[in-house]
Amino acid sequence: MAFHQVRFPDDISRGARGGPERRTQIVELASGDEERNASWANSRRRYDVAYGIRRADDLAAAVAFFEARNGRLYGFRFKDWADYKSSAPSQTPAATDQVIGTGDGTTTDFQLVKAYASGAQSWNRAITKPVAGTVRVAIDGTEQATGWSIDTTTGLVTFATAPANGAAITAGFEFDVPVRFDTDTLDVTLDIERLGSITSIPLLEIRR
Repeated sequence: MAFHQVRFPDDISRGARGGPERRTQIVELASGDEERNASWANSRRRYDVAYGIRRADDLAAAVAFFEARNGRLYGFRFKDWADYKSSAPSQTPAATDQVIGTGDGTTTDFQLVKAYASGAQSWNRAITKPVAGTVRVAIDGTEQATGWSIDTTTGLVTFATAPANGAAITAGFEFDVPVRFDTDTLDVTLDIERLGSITSIPLLEIRR
């Protein structure tokens, strides 16, 4: 996958709009009842970052970033300010935030995940772009300062020694969303004072 490990400018992404998208097929029966089927097992996020452009410098930065990614060709990191950490928005990520696996005495690699739960239902989201320097890991509730490493390009935690059988592996972290531009054209409007604006700059989450 063609991907640049660079983050879209935070000053612009802070004003973006967007969020998760699901794909559901709904069939209305002759009786008026419905049958619903999920076409996607996982959600996909869409954003529009044009709302974050407030100054001419922001516009120039967005255009430069677009050109450097060759439009839709290269993916990149994006900070979703509404959902970028393993903890609640008001809290600091802790090593016990998210369960990422259970030790079996053999496995050394564990994928970072974030659980979204409501009532008895939950969905686990694979986190593939953790932010360097923010990941914390614990085994059975005890934070591990050493003995593990994190691949910030995949979200894979690797232990030097496999955790013991039955040990709970948890982690806390901040993360970015892997996205790409969902257009090969930027429609820039310049007013009489040479202040520019763009109607829409759509981004689409990249799923493997």
